[in-house]
Amino acid sequence: MADKSLNRDTSALDPTPWDHRWGFRDTKLFVHPDQSVEMTGSRYNLCGYRMPYLIPFINRELDVTIDFATPRPLTAEPHVTPATRNEAFLTALTAALESDQFTDDDRERLLHSHGQTTTEEVSRVLYENLDRCVDLVVWPESDEDCQAVVSLADEHGVCLIPYGGGTNVSSALLVPPAETRMVVSVDMRRMDRILSVDRTNLTATVQAGITGSHLEDLLERNGLTCGHEPDSVELSTLGGWIATNASGMKKNRYGNIEDLVENVTLVTPGGVIEQRYSSPRQSPGVQLQKALFGSEGNLGLITRAVIHVHPLPEIKKYGSVIFRDWPTGVAFMEALNRTGARPASIRLVDNLQFRLGQSLKPAPSGAKVLKSRAEQVLVTKVKRFEPRTMVAATIVYEGTSAEVALQEKVVAATARRFGGLQGGAGNGERGYMLTYAIAYLRDFLADYYIIGETYETTVPWDRIHDVCDAVQRVANAEHRRLGFPGRPFTSPRITQLYHSGVCIYFTHGLYHHGMEGGDEKFAEMERNIRAAIMDAGGSISHHHGVGKLRRSFVDRVATPETVAAVKSLKQAVDPKNVFAVGNNIFAG
Repeated sequence: MADKSLNRDTSALDPTPWDHRWGFRDTKLFVHPDQSVEMTGSRYNLCGYRMPYLIPFINRELDVTIDFATPRPLTAEPHVTPATRNEAFLTALTAALESDQFTDDDRERLLHSHGQTTTEEVSRVLYENLDRCVDLVVWPESDEDCQAVVSLADEHGVCLIPYGGGTNVSSALLVPPAETRMVVSVDMRRMDRILSVDRTNLTATVQAGITGSHLEDLLERNGLTCGHEPDSVELSTLGGWIATNASGMKKNRYGNIEDLVENVTLVTPGGVIEQRYSSPRQSPGVQLQKALFGSEGNLGLITRAVIHVHPLPEIKKYGSVIFRDWPTGVAFMEALNRTGARPASIRLVDNLQFRLGQSLKPAPSGAKVLKSRAEQVLVTKVKRFEPRTMVAATIVYEGTSAEVALQEKVVAATARRFGGLQGGAGNGERGYMLTYAIAYLRDFLADYYIIGETYETTVPWDRIHDVCDAVQRVANAEHRRLGFPGRPFTSPRITQLYHSGVCIYFTHGLYHHGMEGGDEKFAEMERNIRAAIMDAGGSISHHHGVGKLRRSFVDRVATPETVAAVKSLKQAVDPKNVFAVGNNIFAG
């Protein structure tokens, strides 16, 4: 059955995005005079009611008293750097494309000059200024348009930066400061069609500029789903998923992006790269296609892909389980993973994030007061769970009735082994859907001098606690060293399970009012936390990629010979460095 919990009434929703913040204009958080918080619109299940517990929770956990009556002043008028013009390129482009397919409008240039990294991008646009903006924005509408743009850029000495949904959090869209050529942002989002569907073999050929939400809407009309559901699914694009080697929340059932894609078309200055045909699996020797996953815009424009699709699941259900503490929850996750009966999604949040979720609830009234009290008695008095140590796993089941029934049985049996308490479907759905709204909370808090960011990493099973302890220790030490007020908010959650380990997603936040250079100091702290993650056994990234944000760590994961080999590939397909976005190995 179709999942309608993300967009409750799609016909009533405004698709207009915020200019520089996350998400859509019909959705934002605001403070009432009584210090309760509300989310506008009807897009998420957090919308339309007052949250009286959020601000007290924030003040208590950050150990500060925040003035929610006086927001941080925005930049009066964001500065857009003067446009560099290449007249020969512009003349040729005018002949190749329609007039509405490119613009040097300042607003569009600024919008296309950043992603969603908190300190290096969003804060700079909202409260300061970016160092450099793109000079032109182009919207191709076909593979032929893409080939024309790339060919003209190669001929006339222009730099191209591919643009999908603008959701990346690795500073990948920032213009390299040393770039002197005209810089053109190539926005792929007009290439948003499903070109064909093979219902027998369950594949679809899809243009790369399609957003996840639009892809799912179109497939759903045909009784199908792709199933790739990253946190950014409403805004991010198929091409962006491939370029960053993305992962979705339901990867247990549908796979990560590299599992979902059979063929990719890449337009480069050296020509079009793709396999001549798609097949379930091949062994044709070295496959250049593999290099496109995680290419981060350095090699060319991803224009289309052949992807797997699936019939809509017969059953979709939510669930949740509460455990006594984080070590017990982690042990449950490992045991469940070994059973082989993993639900489509299962995520474990620590106590701090569990209590954050509780702070976003409305005040109970009527019969709900009695129910809330009964639940508290059961958890704290009968089960003797401590409110400041308990953790929760939120679950999504998808599949046939038999598959879901088996998974529910295995989850329940495994949870009992670890003293787990069933938390119900409502809490499971609420915890899952919170993912889509959390970035709005980041932007709301940023206006009151609270910086929030996330770090994700892949960790072997036997290093989970080492990595979590390292992040907490370094975050606390750096907070004191750099002189931030109060204390940091540092919270892990396990979001994906693998044979040999997990993805851990850390949420980190702090208050910086009155600090000189608070954003820069936070960025310094972030680099030191990333180093601590890797020192303790974590990877450089699980699905966000490297971009420019983590460029200083590349030599820790790639040998000099590996770097040389990748640079040789770049030289072969893009000898003039048209795609000089400078991400990952190519970051300056």
